[in-house]
Parts: sequence; C-alpha cells; structure tokens
Amino acid sequence: MSVDVDALVDRRRLRRKLTFWRVATFAIVAIALIGGLLYVSGASELSKRKAHVARIPIEGVILEDRKTLKMIEKIAKSNAVKGVVVSINSPGGSTTGGEALYEALRALAEKKPVVAEIRTVGTSAGYMVALAADHIVARYNTITGSIGVLFQFGNIRKLMETVGVEMDAVKSAPLKAEPDFYSETSPEARAMLETLVKGSYDWFVGLVAERRALDLPKARQLADGRILSGHDALSEKLVDAIGGEKTAVQWLETEKGVKADLPVLTWTTKENLEELPFSARLSREFGKGVGSALLDPINEAKGLIPRGLTLDGLVSVWQASDAADKNH
Repeated sequence: MSVDVDALVDRRRLRRKLTFWRVATFAIVAIALIGGLLYVSGASELSKRKAHVARIPIEGVILEDRKTLKMIEKIAKSNAVKGVVVSINSPGGSTTGGEALYEALRALAEKKPVVAEIRTVGTSAGYMVALAADHIVARYNTITGSIGVLFQFGNIRKLMETVGVEMDAVKSAPLKAEPDFYSETSPEARAMLETLVKGSYDWFVGLVAERRALDLPKARQLADGRILSGHDALSEKLVDAIGGEKTAVQWLETEKGVKADLPVLTWTTKENLEELPFSARLSREFGKGVGSALLDPINEAKGLIPRGLTLDGLVSVWQASDAADKNH
C-alpha cells in the first residue's frame, strides 16, 4: 500500500500544533490558578512589608465604610508604615461618614505622623476629614471650605394633587415620620429639623476651631457655607501650605523625621494592580472582564441618579460630586 507523504507530513504538523495549543492552554490556566492562590495568600501585600509612606485616598462621595475604617486600623498597626498622606478629592458626603473617618484618622495620628493633601476638591465632609491631619496641604486652585450641614428632602404634594392621588397616615405622634413627601411640612417639623442641623453644625464648627486653632467666632464666620480656593484657605488658616503630595511628604521628612526617599504606596480596600505579580494580574483581569460584561449595564442604570441625591440623614456636601468622581 502506497503512503501519501504529503498527507503524513500534514498530519504531523497538525499534531505538533495541537500539542502546542494544549500546552499553552494548560500553562495559562496554571498561571491563572497560581496567581489567584498567590493573591489570596497575600502576595499583594509583599511590597507593604518594607518601610514606606502610606497613601490613603479619600475620593468621591463620603459614606461610612467599614472596610476603609478597618484598613486605617491595619495601617496603624503596621510597623512598615512610617508616615501617612491622606489624599483627598471629595465634595463631602454624609456627616456621619466624615465623622467616622475623622475619628479613625485621629486614632491613626496618635501612632503615625499624618498629613492631608487636598487635591481638586476637599469640601464639607471632605474638609472634615482633612482636619484629622496634623498638617494640611492644598493646591493654589483647590476648592475647599463649604463648612456646614444640611438636611434636604423633596415634596411632591402638588404633583400628587395634579394627578389626583391622595396619601394619608395614622401616626403615634405628630412628628413621627416627619417630614414626609406628600404633605406640607409643619412648623413643628421644620423646627425639629433646624434643631438637628444646628446641633451638628455647632459640632462641626467646634471641630474647625479646635483643629485649626481659631477662636469660635472666627470659625463660625468661615463656616457660612462659602467655598474657598486653596490660596484663600491658606490666608484664613484653614490649610497650612500650598502644594501637592511632594510638599506633604517633605513635611513628614522635615517635621516628623520620616526617612527621605521612602516610597509612597497606596492603601485601598480594593486591590492595587501595580503591586500584584503578573500571574495574579492576569487572573484578576480575566475575572473582571467576565464580571464587567454582566454588571456594567446595571451600574450604568444606577448612574442616572446622582449619588448626592441618595444620601440619608444629615449631609455635609458641596454640590459638585461629579468633579471629584471624574478627577481621581
């Protein structure tokens, strides 16, 4: 029986190609699995075991975030962290969210030198967070200030009257569930809210006076809701210096004895890709790609509603949340 030499050569070539792709596929899967195991076992923390300055980013609308608070506690316990830069780019958010961050950073400042750097925006609860630092740096054209508190609520009573819809309720007391969205706000309910806002506002003003060494009348004068440039904030003693992260790190070195030229590493509740080995990055990006395909349409729909309008309770925010969200 004759042998077709060309067919035999083609079969051998095909076999080699199949073998190559099988080996390549196995290698990719192995890399992904090993990368995942390395990441779970803490490979992303390797670079944070050496002496460094920790950067804590506070960005976008501020909410009370347990993961961030736990991360700050972890930084306080780390012997490798020699100083901390709180990098702020936020219009504010919930007053309790700012309060929680302030308290956590003050506890951190008892163990590590802490400096705040206000970037594009650091207003209201964003400025409250900066007050936790022992030194505040801002750019000349940074927007800061907006010290104050508000409680906002909507009312669609007239719209309901137009469409012919009525709402009624049986309450245990007149101020229960006030204010509501379907009836006119009573003077008693408005007085209740004013008392609530004033109490929180007085606390915020006291914080400014204490942390910035201002007398109370001066702090109250600056706490009229105004926004200031970094330059004007420096004149009013709301910040200590003009500059960016480099200026903040120099203060740590000259005033707090932090060793010069230490790397500045970002601490975040999300993994930092730059600190992951290549294999872990590969596996992470593969999973992210699958997840994004499923979740992006949902996130886009949620994005139709500004985050500032979904905050509950007392709010310390300057109405420019997109400015911070888009300038990370």
